[in-house]
Amino acid sequence: MRNLLLTIFLFSYFLALSQEKKVLSLEECIEIAIENNLNVRGSELSLQNARINYSQAKAQRLPTLNGQGNYGFNWGRSIDPNTNDFVNQRINFNSIGFNSSTPVLQGMQVTNGVKQAGADLFASEYDLQRARNDISLNVASLYLTVILNKELVENAEFQLESAKQQLDQTKKLVASGALPIANELQLESQVATNEVTLINNQNALDLSLLDLKQALLLPPGEEIDLIIPDVQIDEDDLQDVNPLSVYNYALANQPEIKAAEERVKSADLGLAIAKGAMIPSLSLNGTFNTNYSDAQDQIFRPDGGFEIRTNTTSNLTILDDSSTPVANRQIGVISPTGTIEDYTVLDQWDDNLRYSVSLGLFVPILNGFNNRSNLQRAKVSVQQSELNAIGERNALYQTVETSYRNALATNRTYIASLKQVASLEETYRAVENQYNNGAANFTDYQVAANNLFQAQSDLSRAKYDFIFRKKILDFYLGKSLSF
Repeated sequence: MRNLLLTIFLFSYFLALSQEKKVLSLEECIEIAIENNLNVRGSELSLQNARINYSQAKAQRLPTLNGQGNYGFNWGRSIDPNTNDFVNQRINFNSIGFNSSTPVLQGMQVTNGVKQAGADLFASEYDLQRARNDISLNVASLYLTVILNKELVENAEFQLESAKQQLDQTKKLVASGALPIANELQLESQVATNEVTLINNQNALDLSLLDLKQALLLPPGEEIDLIIPDVQIDEDDLQDVNPLSVYNYALANQPEIKAAEERVKSADLGLAIAKGAMIPSLSLNGTFNTNYSDAQDQIFRPDGGFEIRTNTTSNLTILDDSSTPVANRQIGVISPTGTIEDYTVLDQWDDNLRYSVSLGLFVPILNGFNNRSNLQRAKVSVQQSELNAIGERNALYQTVETSYRNALATNRTYIASLKQVASLEETYRAVENQYNNGAANFTDYQVAANNLFQAQSDLSRAKYDFIFRKKILDFYLGKSLSF
């Protein structure tokens, strides 16, 4: 009863595991890889920075506006910030102000800076597309490697099963005396060899699945399986493919080429900015300020006018229009003919308003050769970007030409392997019949079996190698990586 329950439990457990295994197509694998790949995510962050830089560059066209303010106390002998008189008392003061500046003429540096940031933004967008394309091609290669290893495992299983059947048949013939015992022993050795081959192929399959899972950045415990597409190969698959046409199409559409071209534009604009820095610049500036100090009183005279007096501890004399003293009093005492009041914050702010508008001219004369050095560096950057663009075009041509030549070779290899497998299958069947009838020795049988198995493996490799090379050409022609 305990064994039965254990069996049921294990069966349920492995059944659950099999149900949780994801079965993915090539398109699904590519989508998962693009979503999880760290290089792609890094390119997305670089694109965000490029967008921020572009927005900031456009904002350089707007006037600047900054405000400032302070609030504090002075003790002892100090200067009244309103009257600039020396006073010897505690002063409570504050001030506020604003200043603004806008570029008028700056040697087109702002305009070229916006254009350069725009070119860098386009280059970052193309870099993101390139990162997605690279991971797509890598996943396609790993996907096809898994399928190839699956087929090799099936071939090894078939060979092992054939060897086991032949061993059973040989045992019967040995028992009847038709064959010597040596044949049985040799076949047992062959079965063991085939088992080792199957184990090795299964291990290669497991490792290729692991490589694919790592490329997809799947959790360690998540199991996957792949949909094996039904791909038919035609001898004329490459008949209409012209490598030069593929290259020209890719040259006009591949993101790495466009990114290199945008960086050439960016370098040219950087050179223009460096030249603009050597030209005099003109800016329009404006300021607004006001302040307050409690070291002042406001004295309203009987005639309706007012005077400003420093708030000291000495007596204060109020005069009428004929300069006749009206009243003498200590600070804080209200005169019968005049009113002494605090000079309020708002009143002082209103009375102390100051404005200014100016044109600022900046002429670069001698700055430690910084502008000249920046200009020279900008020229070098232009040359470097042009070399990088040439290198990208050369690399693209080499990739397309190599893929076409490899596809052409693997197509021919596949066709030849088809013929070879068909011929070796007939040879194997003939040798097997002869061996069973005692007309052929074990060595002849083993050679025929091994030749057939090797030819079947070579056929599988040629098949999927051609599929991948053809997919690369299709990819550079703008077609999707799908079956």
